[in-house]
Amino acid sequence: MIQIARALFISRKDVESYYSKPPLVTWGLLFPAVLMLAIYVKNPSTYLTVAPGIIGMTLLFGNTSMAAIVITWEKRSGTLQRLLLAPVSHQTIVLGKVVSAAAYGVATSTVLTLGLVVLLKMPMVHLPVFIVGLLAGAATFALLGMIIAVRVREVFEAMTLLNFFRFPILFISGVFMPLDALPAWARPIAMVSPLTHTVELLRFGVTGQSWFPTPWIPILVLATMLTVSWLLAGTAFRRHANR
Repeated sequence: MIQIARALFISRKDVESYYSKPPLVTWGLLFPAVLMLAIYVKNPSTYLTVAPGIIGMTLLFGNTSMAAIVITWEKRSGTLQRLLLAPVSHQTIVLGKVVSAAAYGVATSTVLTLGLVVLLKMPMVHLPVFIVGLLAGAATFALLGMIIAVRVREVFEAMTLLNFFRFPILFISGVFMPLDALPAWARPIAMVSPLTHTVELLRFGVTGQSWFPTPWIPILVLATMLTVSWLLAGTAFRRHANR
């Protein structure tokens, strides 16, 4: 319990120092909102097919970017090195960083979701499944951002490496097109993308429909990816945090 309390303290410090800044809040909300509005204006009758993907994309970019920014900034300023000298374990530090990054993504995605529900009358058929997808996706993406960011010292290096991962999976994870529309060779690749399973959970929560026969499949896959990402993040942090 003491380590959890310390992790939450680290998270609160990050939120107060980084995530509450107006430019980051504006960027996290404005970009997905404008994109969603453009899609709705073009074809209001089909916006529901894209809305879960936009929410998932907001999680992906928000969580990975914020985790990467905080880690690289603190490595350059020496803040991370001072934190390593504190009486906290590496797992506690990783947990604290991940919780704050995930909270940022969940907050911006929730505001976007509420806007879609209130302004565009987006339904919410299975809210518990939607919440599971939101939380599991946020944690997984935050861990992936940390795995990459802890290996470099500059923000632009982290963003470059992240974009090699983020942009390709946008087109194979059901964000802009359903999985049925993908070519046969792309579907196996889509199955190893955490964004695919996040989007399908969000889609099931919104419409009650999904490419998978049951939401338990993406839930179990995301749980596995989350566990693997946690182990990889811990290993990467121990090896590269002091460099």
